[in-house]
Amino acid sequence: MPERAPADADVEALVCRAQAGEIPAFNALVIRHQDAVYSLALRMLGGREAAEDATQEAFLRAYRRLDSFRGGNFRSWLFSIVANAARDELRRRRRRPQVSLDRAADDAGGERRAVEPPDPDPLPEARALQSEVRGALEQALRGLPPDWREVVLLVDVHGLAYDEAAAALGVPVGTVRSRLSRARAQLRSVLTPAGELADAAERLEG
Repeated sequence: MPERAPADADVEALVCRAQAGEIPAFNALVIRHQDAVYSLALRMLGGREAAEDATQEAFLRAYRRLDSFRGGNFRSWLFSIVANAARDELRRRRRRPQVSLDRAADDAGGERRAVEPPDPDPLPEARALQSEVRGALEQALRGLPPDWREVVLLVDVHGLAYDEAAAALGVPVGTVRSRLSRARAQLRSVLTPAGELADAAERLEG
């Protein structure tokens, strides 16, 4: 289920106060959005340490550029900053040796569970299936091209509208639709043969 954004009016008030120089207001914005920002960075980068660095960098950039925010969806604006920070890290990785994405994701497994905790007290069978579904979804996401993965994360995980995702990524809405369609098709092709994971794949059709 897509994550819900904080109340728009409340966020707008905090942004206005932060732009006026109130540090506590900006800190409140960080607290409200840090889990979503970290979740996006973690899935784009696959490792806890890199995601923490990208999250910190994103909030530093947001603070420095706060005066450039002229209204609209603050969360979408913030996601555009963390997506750029994650892309910068991915470009740095291409210029130097790196740990495999699968290994990095294994190292970050505990953090992924913290971002998306299981339902309270599920039955053992339900808990096992839930873990299997989550693991298959995470692996399938890691198999997507980065530009497809970030669209799925923004739209299907974080609940941004197509135009908001387009603004966050700096691409046309048509590009978002095209990438999302291809990404969902690839996810279905990976997940559906697993049988019990077919329902998870179908939910990605939106």
